[in-house]
Amino acid sequence: QVQLVESGGGLVQAGGSLRLSCAASGRTFSSYPMGWFRQAPGNEREFVATISWNGRNTDAAGSVKGRFTISRDNAKNTVYLQMNSLKPEDTAVYYCAARGSPYASRSYYQADYDYWGQGTQVTVSS
Repeated sequence: QVQLVESGGGLVQAGGSLRLSCAASGRTFSSYPMGWFRQAPGNEREFVATISWNGRNTDAAGSVKGRFTISRDNAKNTVYLQMNSLKPEDTAVYYCAARGSPYASRSYYQADYDYWGQGTQVTVSS
């Protein structure tokens, strides 16, 4: 069984920064690609960023590229999402997710992820 626990969400003013963390337990974290997704009220959950199992390759959605950075520390079994220049439209519940296949490619698609955290709320005020 895999457990993912997000933290670091909160209320911030537009233009501010937050760093989300996702702590993984239950298996060998370092072999699996990870992703961040978000869901705003009334919207479907959408892709934010993804990182390869070794951390060498990343990608992000166009709406956050240049502002958000995904990274991981395999020694700490943790993946991060550094969010800078936050905008009110970034307000959402943010979820981290793990793919179920070791050494798989990173993915933009929710269906490719087998394990999900409970989410952390990010609210950006204008």
